[in-house]
Amino acid sequence: MELNDLILRFSNTTKNQRKAIFSTLFIAGNKLQTLFDNHIPEITLKQFMLLSVVRQSDKPLTLTQLGNILGCSRQNIKKLADVLMKKGFIIIEQSPLDTRAMCIRPTERVNDYFQNEFSQYQEELKYLFEVYTDDEIETLFTLLSKLYTGIEHLTNREEIR
Repeated sequence: MELNDLILRFSNTTKNQRKAIFSTLFIAGNKLQTLFDNHIPEITLKQFMLLSVVRQSDKPLTLTQLGNILGCSRQNIKKLADVLMKKGFIIIEQSPLDTRAMCIRPTERVNDYFQNEFSQYQEELKYLFEVYTDDEIETLFTLLSKLYTGIEHLTNREEIR
């Protein structure tokens, strides 16, 4: 069975399209992780995503905050952070606001990594989206942003149960 066969099979009703969208998100995530894990130098895609968030933050974030942003547990963030700390990308330190919490702060190596080693892979990212027009990119961005609202809605529903 080919991917196009699946797309055709699930295109006939809204219910089937919802199933197909959900499956597509899962499959696309796996394919992107495999692709980037094989091409990003020195770190995995998950480590890269953690570094990206840490780098973009204007203040040190706790392991729990990072887990909430990246959609994983505090323990998973801790495992990723330990590896990144050993490689010199981050510092793990006690939170100045909560002595029970640990924060992550980037080192200079992070900026150097993004400016030098990772820059060629930023070019490859363009290939992922070159099949879209600027308007389609804007629409996709809006729809994916709205997906987060749906995820929050589902999360809140689960918390009520």
